Amino acid sequence: MKYETVVGLEVHTELKTKSKIFCGCTTEFGGDQNTHVCPVCLGLPGVLPVLNEKVLEYAIKVGLALNCDILPFSKFDRKNYYYPDLPKNFQTSQYDLPICLNGHLDIEVGGETKRIRITRIHMEEDAGKLVHSGSTISTSDSSNVDYNRTGVPLLEIVSEPDIRSGEEARAYVEKLRSILKYLDVSDVRMEEGSLRCDANISIRLMGEEKLGTKTEIKNMNSLTALQKGIEYEALRQAEALEDGEAIVQETRTWDDSKGMTLSMRKKEKENDYRYFPEPDLVPIVVSPEQVEAARQSLPELPDAKQARFMKEYGLSDEDSRILTALRETADYLDATVEAGADAKTAANWMLGDLSKMVNENNLTFDKAPVTPEMLAGMIALINKGTISGKIAKKVIVGMWDTGKKADVIVEEQGLVQITDTGAIEEIVKQVIADNPKPVEDVKSGNGKAIGFLVGQVMKASKGRANPGMVNQLLQKYLKD
Repeated sequence: MKYETVVGLEVHTELKTKSKIFCGCTTEFGGDQNTHVCPVCLGLPGVLPVLNEKVLEYAIKVGLALNCDILPFSKFDRKNYYYPDLPKNFQTSQYDLPICLNGHLDIEVGGETKRIRITRIHMEEDAGKLVHSGSTISTSDSSNVDYNRTGVPLLEIVSEPDIRSGEEARAYVEKLRSILKYLDVSDVRMEEGSLRCDANISIRLMGEEKLGTKTEIKNMNSLTALQKGIEYEALRQAEALEDGEAIVQETRTWDDSKGMTLSMRKKEKENDYRYFPEPDLVPIVVSPEQVEAARQSLPELPDAKQARFMKEYGLSDEDSRILTALRETADYLDATVEAGADAKTAANWMLGDLSKMVNENNLTFDKAPVTPEMLAGMIALINKGTISGKIAKKVIVGMWDTGKKADVIVEEQGLVQITDTGAIEEIVKQVIADNPKPVEDVKSGNGKAIGFLVGQVMKASKGRANPGMVNQLLQKYLKD
């Protein structure tokens, strides 16, 4: 605890537009290498870029969702640097007048809420992609360039150095990813590179105000890599300082197979990029009417939805947080309630059996074979006493496998709950006669033994006996 970790994150998210930011090429992921390109995104002589209006619309929405000020006047700039996957030798980005400034995002870590300030959000174009012969740059003999990604629209979301651990960084990116998904501006698939994260990490003595020398870990594409990379780098810097070494400001990469960061190159400074206004693009003027229209189009965001689930549905803070993390999950619960189900009951099934099947099949709730209407129908059968909760576990599997409604499965498989007192009474008598030892244990004051007898009755009835009646009849006959 001698040192404090200080982290600022730069999150890059590709926007879900059909065409690139300054040309008409497709943004579709994949495709043969170097086929989603044209003279504009390849930076050939004489071409002129034109801003994709959808990119501006999405940027304003994200800024509003992250509590930012939307600048009425912003512009594009040229960020000059040489890299093999940057065909123009500069990146069209935003420098001193970005589209969004001064936002914040609240995260929950360890049961406490913490506010992470957001410095800025700016629009820019993505670079291409280096395809290495090895697993990392350091293990590769050669690299080829695929320019398909060049010109795909990006938002860069830059935080203040308010993050103090890998766990907090992970929570921040998880929350950010959730909001972007709610807004439907990005598919946020980290495995495809549509959400990437650079972490600026430094350490300082506890109680110090001055920031230490930072290193930057580039392009971490999973939450686990982000957390582990930060934790490793903070420890590496602490050990270096304890050994009397100076921290070098540099860019590093995370090697997942080795579980360590590796040096890539000296870290560029701001003046190395020689920013100047982009002469081929006019400045961006955003009217108050545009901002208000964007504000009115925002969906109910995770924090607001979580608060509503707690207030209207009576769900716990933890259950509400889990159910609102993904928009598809939250919408599924709303739709199930709208179809007539009790919210708490629906939430329990979603968090239990249904969630297990969704996760095992690598799906989201909107793709689940069991629709909200089907789940509501099954819950209605439980409430009517047609099936028990135990039978419902079989029914929900049947719905998932066949796509049939609960009442059809119950009828086809003969799963209607036995509520006839006489029929259950016969089974109870037989179970008592067949199990003298547990019966004696119950009569001797061992209350737990009755659970065994209940289980035997349910087994004999193939799970169809009404559990309430079973308990009542057992209590009746065991008193005699």
